[in-house]
Amino acid sequence: MTEPGAAEEPAEESVGRNHANLVLAGLILIFGAVVFGSAVRQGRADSALLFVALPVLLAAALAAGRPGRTTHGRVFAATTIALLLAAVVLHEGAVCVILAAPLVYAVAHGTTALFRALRDVPRTYSALLVPLLLLPGLEGSGLAPRLAPEQSVEVVRVVALPADQVADRLATGPRPVPVRSVPLRLLGVPAPGQVSGDGLDPGDRWLFGYHGSAHGPGGHLLAEVRANEPGHVSFGFVENTSITGRWLAFERADLRWRAVDPGHTEVRIRVDYRRGLDPSWYFGPLQDALLDAGVGHLLDMMTLR
Repeated sequence: MTEPGAAEEPAEESVGRNHANLVLAGLILIFGAVVFGSAVRQGRADSALLFVALPVLLAAALAAGRPGRTTHGRVFAATTIALLLAAVVLHEGAVCVILAAPLVYAVAHGTTALFRALRDVPRTYSALLVPLLLLPGLEGSGLAPRLAPEQSVEVVRVVALPADQVADRLATGPRPVPVRSVPLRLLGVPAPGQVSGDGLDPGDRWLFGYHGSAHGPGGHLLAEVRANEPGHVSFGFVENTSITGRWLAFERADLRWRAVDPGHTEVRIRVDYRRGLDPSWYFGPLQDALLDAGVGHLLDMMTLR
């Protein structure tokens, strides 16, 4: 069906144009397969290459095809299939797919709209847009640097406990508690279901275990006390076999507390981590917000409510 306002093309011209579209779409898909295959082999598929470059290539190939009212519908269907396949092939949890979906759909439909707007421009020139649109997808791929992957989050809470009782409670170690954070519950972000370990002496270890589910494959996070002084404990992270290890790498945690008055204590915890997902302008703020809620849950696990 011809779009409203579009003139009928001669049959020969239409056949030639459709043939050129098919060639262009084929070249785009081949290029995309090569780039994506290389990213998978290098272990960088769960980055901007997956969330930006792949939908650009997919949308460009579909948009370069025969114009029609269902172009965005085809892009939506293909993008959805690509997300589901990525979740299976790359062993991503449902959480990661949910978090990345808005970015992937926006990139795919934005690229489609741009190609549709330029449909009267010669295909040779419009094809030059593909490399330009791919640039944001190269972040962290080895062809372009990562932007500010080192991040940190800090949570401050005043609890109705004297400072000495806070220290005593911290020394008993964390305990599993229900997740209070609404974003963490809605997204199904994995939370530790089993916790072991106590003590605040250097070398003491705390183990956070994750139950396997539809949201993640299980695994554990192992933290170790590195230093202890009055009102201050620092932790290092020894091992992370949970699905969160695919999204970020915990580096260190710094826990401090001080008396506000005889019955209240300010507790401040800072967690430094290395972001595992790109692009930075999307996943940087997103992971910061989720880690903020996660660190708040950690304080709940220490019974510091």
